[in-house]
Amino acid sequence: MIICHCMGITDRQIAAAVDWMRAADPETVITPGKIYRALGKRADCGGCMPLFLDTMRNCASLGPATTIPSSQTIPYLGTGASHEGRPRSHRLSERSAAV
Repeated sequence: MIICHCMGITDRQIAAAVDWMRAADPETVITPGKIYRALGKRADCGGCMPLFLDTMRNCASLGPATTIPSSQTIPYLGTGASHEGRPRSHRLSERSAAV
């Protein structure tokens, strides 16, 4: 089944990349970026990422130590939260360009 239409990545390629990385180094943390690099490709639009992550989670060799959190476990920052730990006043995009 095709997982990423932009790059033409299938579920079998993802499973093969996970198996290859796990065989090369059993302690490595497997991420989507590492899988893309192992396949000689890179993410384009990101529309496939939910299906890509589900496919990764279903790989038997992924292992319990490298489980990827689902989107429900990632806390929502909301409107009043800081961005990357910085208060709103320190965002580069909101600084004036006057020199």
